[in-house]
Amino acid sequence: MQAIEKIPVLEEFYSVQGEGFHTGKAAYFLRVGGCDLGCRWCDSKESWNVGTHAYLPVSEIVERIMQTPARTVVVTGGEPMLYDFAGFTNLATQHGIACYLETSGAYPISGIWHWICLSPKKQEAPVENNFNMASELKIVIYEASDFEWAEYCATRVSPDCHLFLQPEWSRLKRNAQAIAEYVKTHPRWRISLQSHKYLNIP
Repeated sequence: MQAIEKIPVLEEFYSVQGEGFHTGKAAYFLRVGGCDLGCRWCDSKESWNVGTHAYLPVSEIVERIMQTPARTVVVTGGEPMLYDFAGFTNLATQHGIACYLETSGAYPISGIWHWICLSPKKQEAPVENNFNMASELKIVIYEASDFEWAEYCATRVSPDCHLFLQPEWSRLKRNAQAIAEYVKTHPRWRISLQSHKYLNIP
């Protein structure tokens, strides 16, 4: 793919990372439009149809990041790796901005990333090489079979990859105890909570 100069953007904002390894850290968030995985529990379904989102110049996005105290940008979606992010990450890195990616891994990873959170979905397994690139593996637990999926994915990532189980928000009360018990019996896993929803921040 040719590196793109414009990105379909659903939203961008400066906030605090609410989940996973970097919970509690300030960052600039870039939510990309477009996704074809169709997760029934997706909390950003408005991102799915890429045709509804404006294509914004990479240079302007980086300028807006620089106007905040952020020196980290989290690129999420949707599914960012529908696009070639080499141009964006090159420019952001030149300006001293660390680039973090959140992806399902269903498509080859492009760009230079300082941290990759891989959140695989059962309906479309990640490209094999993407497992090796993951800094963090985050599995959303919606139903009991997701624990098996988590263990399968854990066999594919590198030994130093951080492992997280995250309860799907609408089933938090239903699954919380099961997840806690699972982590107690499988202590290499940690629990990730969507703290931004508790704090009512974007």
